Parts: sequence; C-alpha cells; structure tokens
Amino acid sequence: MNLYWESFKTFFKIGIFTLGGGYAMIPLIEEEVVNRKQWVSKDEMLDLIAIAQSCPGVFAINIATFVGYKLRKTRGAIATAIGTALPSFLIILAIAIFFSQFKDNRFVAAMFRGIRPAVVALIAVPTFRLGQRANLNWYTVWIPVVCALAIWALGVSPIYIIIIAGLAGYLYGRFVQGDKDTSKQGVQDK
Repeated sequence: MNLYWESFKTFFKIGIFTLGGGYAMIPLIEEEVVNRKQWVSKDEMLDLIAIAQSCPGVFAINIATFVGYKLRKTRGAIATAIGTALPSFLIILAIAIFFSQFKDNRFVAAMFRGIRPAVVALIAVPTFRLGQRANLNWYTVWIPVVCALAIWALGVSPIYIIIIAGLAGYLYGRFVQGDKDTSKQGVQDK
C-alpha cells in the first residue's frame, strides 16, 4: 500500500508542474523516477518516452501509467495516472470557476507572457537530451528534421510519420542491424 501512495504522491507532485504539457514534464519525471526513486533505468525511460509518444492519449499520463504498471501492475497504473491527471484537473476546474474574474487582469496576462519562454526551454532541454540518448549524430539528425519539415511545411499527418518511422525502424532492425549482429557473431565464432 505504501508504494501506491508514494507513486501517487510522486506523480501528483510532477503533475502540479505541467506548464508546457507532457514534454516539459520529462525532466521532472526523469529526475524523480530514474534518478531519485530508481523505478526505471535511463534506457527504459527512453523506451517509455517512445512508447508514450506512439500511444493515443496524454503523453505524461501514458508515461505515468507505464511506470505504475511496472511497479504494481493495474493498481499501480491507476495510482500513477490519477496522480498525474488530478492536479491539472483541479487547476483547470479552479480556472473555469474564477476565469471571468481575472481574464482581463493585466498582471495575469503579463504572467502568462512571462511563462511562455520558460515553457519553450522546458520543452527544448529534454528534446536535446533525448536526441543524445537516441544516438542522434550528424549522420542521423536529418531524420527528425525531415519529419518536422514534412509535418510543418508540407502538412503531412503525424500519423503517417509515425507509421513510416515504425516501419523503417523495423526494417532497419531486421535487415541492417540484423546483418551487423550476424557478422559480429561470425567474427566471435572464429
């Protein structure tokens, strides 16, 4: 029971700082779940991010659900998902109740304008870290750049990008990486 409460509290604390959405939460999740609690490894975290991006739903809740499931199966997944979603729900509920009272307040508007650059930084930092951990280098950096340009400039649906990337990754792992592994095995056998 203690692990349920601890995982709920951890993800509730992370959920409070959802400025910028799920991607801005990656450093917080990584610090708590990988570095402090050691519930998942860095490699597992990278895999969780990839899976969470590919699944429908809210990115941060997907990660929380996967971590909770790893810890305590279905009940753990429920505890972490509720912990992540509850702060946002409560904040949005409070905003909805009191929005008409402060929507034209210049201090509130200025505060939101000040938060925007910080949100960009919160999203940029984990993006660069993910690129480093995914072994992005000068030979492979073209892949995310082409994908981003295809979505932004050509209006290609991200769904098609995900399907093509998944298929390309499968083919690469099956044929190119598989050939490398086979040749390494042949060298080791000699």
